[in-house]
Amino acid sequence: MSDTPTDRDDTDTATENADSESFFERYTTRALVAGVTVAAVIALLLAGMLFPDSLAGTLSDALTSRNTLASALRLSVPIAFAALGGIFAEKSGVINIGLEGLLIISAFSAIYVADITGGVWIGFAGGVVASTLLAALFAVVTIGFRADQIIAGLAVWLIALGLAPFASQVIYGSPNTPTVATTNSITVPVLADLPFFGALFSASPSVYMLFAAVFGSWYVFERTAFGRWIRASGENPKALDTAGVSVTRVRYAAVLISGVLAGMGGAALSLDLGQFTGNGPTMVNGKGFIAIVAYLFGNYNPVGAFFSTMLFAGLDAVQTVLQLQGIGIPRQLIRITPFVVVIIVLALVGRTQLPEAAGEHYETED
Repeated sequence: MSDTPTDRDDTDTATENADSESFFERYTTRALVAGVTVAAVIALLLAGMLFPDSLAGTLSDALTSRNTLASALRLSVPIAFAALGGIFAEKSGVINIGLEGLLIISAFSAIYVADITGGVWIGFAGGVVASTLLAALFAVVTIGFRADQIIAGLAVWLIALGLAPFASQVIYGSPNTPTVATTNSITVPVLADLPFFGALFSASPSVYMLFAAVFGSWYVFERTAFGRWIRASGENPKALDTAGVSVTRVRYAAVLISGVLAGMGGAALSLDLGQFTGNGPTMVNGKGFIAIVAYLFGNYNPVGAFFSTMLFAGLDAVQTVLQLQGIGIPRQLIRITPFVVVIIVLALVGRTQLPEAAGEHYETED
């Protein structure tokens, strides 16, 4: 027996109400977690002021240190760039878990090109090109040949994980490259002398490029037709196709942009240090996978992804300071603190709303 129009209307209304409740429940939980976190930080700072010689005082000093903010900004650069790239790809409907591989290949390529040319910024461009080419290969395999996106993303990571150290071994005789010139910090007089926020005005050029990339990504998604096409490609590709916009071209463009952004992160990572380290998981060491967590936690919003990255990078910077302080807690426990906190926060915040067509192939209808 078929449903009557009234039954269908009631079903649609119930579905809309459930979606609305889910939306408000999700964001109420996020707001609650944010409020509790802010309250806890304020309480810690007050306790640190009242009892400066206690553990609270040590933690308070670490949180308010200019060096901590500077370290957090530096640590956030590769993760945040990769997260922005992941947002472009996944919002278009292509799940790119190969961000780790893009960071690795760009980190090595940047050092290699800088070494043979003697130009730091030429090396930076070389890293971006290498990452974009690998992203283009991923796009052809997943969009053109409709391969499984998860498997292809893992392949990108494994290819880069093996290729970069191997190339370094062949060229330099070691998985670690020799050192090259690094990028110089940009310092704003007077403002750079501020007690805490002065770190914002004396940082690597990659930090300021990250700020520009976050704003630019937000602007693309919220204020441009191309951003609307990307969202439609990931949410309702058939509607986008019906409107006369090529879903395939939009997805190719989005994946290539993810390669460019991840390449900027990987190049900045190695050039800021002046060397590529290929031992073990390489110097990237899981930052691409952390980037995936960051943009999921940020709910596919560039600004949210940036602050999510700063949360992890800030915790990482604080744990480094605490290890040096010798507060009586084993270093192994301090070292895993950022990962534990991120897992707890993700569990409390709840499920992120994925794009409806993420991971699904689409073939243009004639």
